[in-house]
Amino acid sequence: MEISNEILGLVSEIHSSLRARGETLSTAESLTAGGLSYALTIVPGASDVFLGSITAYRPDVKVSHLGVEERTIAQHSVVSEEVALQMGHGANKSFGSTWAIATTGVAGPGPADGSEAGKVFVAFVGPTTQVVELSLSGEREVIRNATIASAIASFARILRQREKE
Repeated sequence: MEISNEILGLVSEIHSSLRARGETLSTAESLTAGGLSYALTIVPGASDVFLGSITAYRPDVKVSHLGVEERTIAQHSVVSEEVALQMGHGANKSFGSTWAIATTGVAGPGPADGSEAGKVFVAFVGPTTQVVELSLSGEREVIRNATIASAIASFARILRQREKE
């Protein structure tokens, strides 16, 4: 995976913001399969703020390691805002982090769990909680990389907004 200079700059900004507030970050990943954690730890000093990640690719792992409720998966599918939020809460609980970013969706090449390739949910769980729904197109790696870039850019915006408050 190639990380653009723009994303590297945003990762550095995220680290500076978290470090200044004494906050920490963890991730819970599904379709990004560890790629988001990789991108968030590519800059030196990442261990000051990044605590860890759980890559929960299968539904049973989301349940057993992140505390996602089976009934939530049954009712909404793993490709849902509800599951993304529960994954984020599970990462915060597992790592004791201030913030968690959770990704779930379909990278493709075809549909899965009743959703088309490119349907993605990214949850940001912490002092404020938000979910972003993405509708992406392209090959599997394009969807994964776009999810990672969107998650990082969105989180940087969330942190900037908090600094204004």
